[in-house]
Amino acid sequence: MKSAVKRNGTPWDFLDQYRGKTFSGEWPTIPEMFRITVDRYGERHCFTIYEPDRNSYDYTEALRKIEAVSRALYNRGVRKGDKIAVTGKNSPEWTVAYLGILFTGAVVVPIDCQLNSGDTEALLHFSKAKILFADEEKYERFSSNPPAQISEVISLQQGIGCYIYEIDGPEFAGDPPEKAINEFDTAAILFTSGTMGKPKGVMLSHRNLVSDCYLAQGAPFDVYHTDIFYAILPLHHAYTMLAVFIEAISTGAELVFGKKMAVQSILHDLKAAKITMLLGVPMLFNKLLAGILRGLRDKGFVVYGIVCFLMGVSGFIKKTFDVNPGKHIFRAILDKASLTTLRTCISGGGPLAPSVFRKYNQLGIDFVQGYGLTETSPIINLNPIEHYKETSVGKIIPHIEEKILDPDARGIGEIVVRGPVVMQGYYEMPEETAASFTSDGFLKTGDIGYLDDEDYLYLTGRAKNLIVTEGGKNVYPEEIENEFQLFDEIDQILVRGYVHDKKNRSEGVEAVVFPSPEFFKNAGAAMKEQMKSRISAIIAEVNSRLLPYQKIEKTTILDEPMEMTTTKKIKRGKPDVG
Repeated sequence: MKSAVKRNGTPWDFLDQYRGKTFSGEWPTIPEMFRITVDRYGERHCFTIYEPDRNSYDYTEALRKIEAVSRALYNRGVRKGDKIAVTGKNSPEWTVAYLGILFTGAVVVPIDCQLNSGDTEALLHFSKAKILFADEEKYERFSSNPPAQISEVISLQQGIGCYIYEIDGPEFAGDPPEKAINEFDTAAILFTSGTMGKPKGVMLSHRNLVSDCYLAQGAPFDVYHTDIFYAILPLHHAYTMLAVFIEAISTGAELVFGKKMAVQSILHDLKAAKITMLLGVPMLFNKLLAGILRGLRDKGFVVYGIVCFLMGVSGFIKKTFDVNPGKHIFRAILDKASLTTLRTCISGGGPLAPSVFRKYNQLGIDFVQGYGLTETSPIINLNPIEHYKETSVGKIIPHIEEKILDPDARGIGEIVVRGPVVMQGYYEMPEETAASFTSDGFLKTGDIGYLDDEDYLYLTGRAKNLIVTEGGKNVYPEEIENEFQLFDEIDQILVRGYVHDKKNRSEGVEAVVFPSPEFFKNAGAAMKEQMKSRISAIIAEVNSRLLPYQKIEKTTILDEPMEMTTTKKIKRGKPDVG
C-alpha cells in the first residue's frame, strides 16, 4: 500500500486563522469556504461571461446574490437536507443557484442539461427534488408540466419566467440555515454510471469536496487568487465542478464561463479573458495541438523540422533542469494559438496520449494530467509540475491511500482508494454501496493499473473493457486507443473485443473508426477509397508499435459518429455498424 505524505507548509495552512471563528472541525463547509474567500478577496472578480459582452461581478457581489437565493428558498419552505435540482448550460446563474442551495443547508442535485426531458424527470423523481433551477432549454417544459413533487421551477435565463436574480426573501430572524450544517453533511448528489455500470446518485459531503479541493493543491497543483479559470466543460460533471468551479472559489480566482465547445469560440475566450488555467478533456487538447502542428507543417518541411528540434531541446531542459524556456522560444506560436497567457493546462476525464502531454510541456505550457472518478470527488492523482511523468496519470495526492488489489506479475490489478475524498455512498442504494467497498473500507474503482516506487499511478484500462485473447493475454483497449490521438485523419476510435473463437470464448481486437470529416469532405467514391487506404495505413503503423497479442485484427469504419458523453468520451456500448 502507498500513501502520500503531507508536505511541510500546505496551500490550506491559511485556514488555521479562521478555524474556531468562521468554522470548526478539520474542513469548512462550502458556504464557510466561500465566506472565507470573500473576506480575503472580496473585491476580486468572481464570475465572468463574454457572451455577447463581458459581464462580471466580484466575490462580494456574488455573495449578495447567493444570500438572496438562500433567503428565497428558505421562504419557500426549503430546509436542511432537502434536495434541490439545477440543470442548464454553464453560466454565473448556475453557480449562484448551486451555492444558494448549499447556503440554505439543502442538497444540490446537478443534472446534465443534455439529457432529454424524460430522463431529467426520472432523476428529479428519484432524487425527490422539491424545486428545479433550469435554463431556457428545460424551463418551459417543466414549469408548464412539473413532476408532482416539484413545487416551483426557477429560471436561470433573464427574461424567462421567475428569474433567479429577481427572487429574495426576508432576512433570517436568527442564524442563517448554513450554520446548521457541518462538513459531514451531504452537499451534492451527482448522477453517474458509477463503478458498477448503471446510473447511480453519488452522495458527496462538504468534507469530500472541500478536502479534495485543497488536497489537490498540495499535489502540488498551485492555484493563486490572480488566476483565471475557464469553465468550458459542463459544470454538472464532478471534474469541472471541483477542479474548475470549487478550486476557483477556494482561492479567490476568477471563473470565466464558456458556452460552446467549438474551437474558435474557445480561442476567442482564452484571448479575451487572458485565461491562465485551462482544464479540459483529451479531445479538446488534441484538437488545439493538432491545429498548432498543422499550422507549422504548412510553413514547410524546414521550418517544421527546426521547430520540432527546438521543442525537443526545450522539453529536455525543462525536465532535466526545471527551467521552462518554451514560453519564450515559442511565444509567437502560442500567441497565434491564443495560448500565451496559459499558466497551466490540466487534462482529465479520460486517458491522454503521452505524446500530447510531452508536446505541451515542450511548448512551455505546464501541463498536468490527473485521475479520479465521481465517487472520489473526483481527484486522487495529479502529476506534479516539477516532476511529471508523461506515461503516468499522476502521484497520489496528500492524505489519500491507494493500493492495487490482487496484482499480477507486472503489478497490475484493480485500483482501490481510501481517504476523506471518498463518497458517502450511492443515494438510496445500500447494496450497491456495500458492493463498491472492500472489507477494510477501500473504494473499488473498477480501473486497472499499477503504482511505481514513487507513488505514481499508471492506468491500463477499465476492468469491464478488458479483452482476453486466445492465448490468454489481457489487452486493455485504452492503451491502444492512446496510440491514435495525434492522427488528424481519425475523429473517433473505439477499440473493443470481438468474438474470435466461440468454442473457446476467446476474443480478437477490433478498431471501430469514424474518420475526420475535415480530412475526407468529398463523399465521392475516389475519396472513400483514399480514406479507407489511409485508415488502413494508420492501423498498420500503430500495429507495428504494439505487442503481438495487442495488434488490431479487424477494422470497422463508420459513416456516422459514435455517441459521446458530455465530457467527450465515447459511450462504449455496441455501436451500430450497419
